[in-house]
Amino acid sequence: MQPLEPIARRSRLLLGILFFVLFFSAWGIATFGGFVSPTFLADPATMLKDGIYLLTHQDFLVDIGVTIWRVVGGFVMAAAVGVPLGIAMGAYKPVEALLEPFVSFARYLPASAFVPLLILWAGIGELQKLLVIFIGSVFQIILMVAVCVAATRRDLVEAAYTLGADNSGIVRRVLIPANAPDIAETLRLVLGWAWTYVIVAELIGASSGIGYMIINSQALMATGQIIFGIIVIGLIGLVSDLAFKALNRRLFAWRLA
Repeated sequence: MQPLEPIARRSRLLLGILFFVLFFSAWGIATFGGFVSPTFLADPATMLKDGIYLLTHQDFLVDIGVTIWRVVGGFVMAAAVGVPLGIAMGAYKPVEALLEPFVSFARYLPASAFVPLLILWAGIGELQKLLVIFIGSVFQIILMVAVCVAATRRDLVEAAYTLGADNSGIVRRVLIPANAPDIAETLRLVLGWAWTYVIVAELIGASSGIGYMIINSQALMATGQIIFGIIVIGLIGLVSDLAFKALNRRLFAWRLA
């Protein structure tokens, strides 16, 4: 192995699969071998059996759909607000001076701390869940997009001015196209964080969703169901991440050249 040396796609796939094989092997040895009590960690077979029970008898597919809707809804709201503000912050220094102190302050506030207030303000309906995801994601998006835009090569801007572009043209024709791949990558990363926020939102005041199932399973000491719910979240996140990567490669193929 050499630092930063790329590897073939097949090798990358095999190494990724190998890690999962090692992970589940270690899990199986720890549980089937009796090294860990089933009360604290269910074995893979029990987890799979509990997962089938959830899917066939407990309408878990509905919970999965509800959680996906909440993640997508809250994330889209955050992106619709965060991307334009981030571009404005990165492009215009007065806007950066105005917003950066508050954004830097707000992005350290845990979204879970807002749950009691959001229940008071928005009730325990869907709006409260969406707002938890929105608060947890929007400030990260704003700051990361601003950093991308602010790092635009100055020679591109100067060349555009030389060719007669005005200030708004610089933003539309230079800053946004030049940073579109990095902005898309930022959204991909923040989408992963949105999944952590939706579970927090569903742990309190929810009547459906993966987080709701997990908290109910905790009360029953059903560790198999808890683990199955966690694995489902990971699988959905992995699929969405791969889809995001594929879309970015398709939209910004020129960046990979």
